[in-house]
Amino acid sequence: MKSTLRVNGKTREIDVPRRTTLLSALRDDLGLTGTRYGCGAAQCGACYVLVNGRAVASCVMTVDQVADAEITTIEGLAKDGVLSPVQQAFIDKDAMQCGYCTSGMLIAAQGLLNSNPDPTEEQIRDAIGGNLCRCTGYQQIVEAVQLAAERMAKDGT
Repeated sequence: MKSTLRVNGKTREIDVPRRTTLLSALRDDLGLTGTRYGCGAAQCGACYVLVNGRAVASCVMTVDQVADAEITTIEGLAKDGVLSPVQQAFIDKDAMQCGYCTSGMLIAAQGLLNSNPDPTEEQIRDAIGGNLCRCTGYQQIVEAVQLAAERMAKDGT
């Protein structure tokens, strides 16, 4: 069945069963492989994407559930080849190691900053709490989100 999705600012049509997971549609049908498969049960955060600005687990969302939504993947955070403030802050704070969880972390951070542009450390830790990372210990990630928030407030973005 044909489905229309709005992904990273573009309308895309795919021919998949409506119960296909959003993760599968993004990776397999649209070639957007920055969103990762982790657990398949919304427990690890590797598959996070923004749906109407809010971070959600794409492994448990269906194409049917997001038919009228604006979806942003990790590939959609940068604009015109310029990294988003969150992406740049992760680089500046060296907030990644192996990189597997990074796309989900970035999406979780962006989702938080979309709803709360000046989060406390506790709010940041809560927002990224659904993302599992076995490499970093999270402190550099928290610092990166704080830096991104500061830069976005300064730039008015």
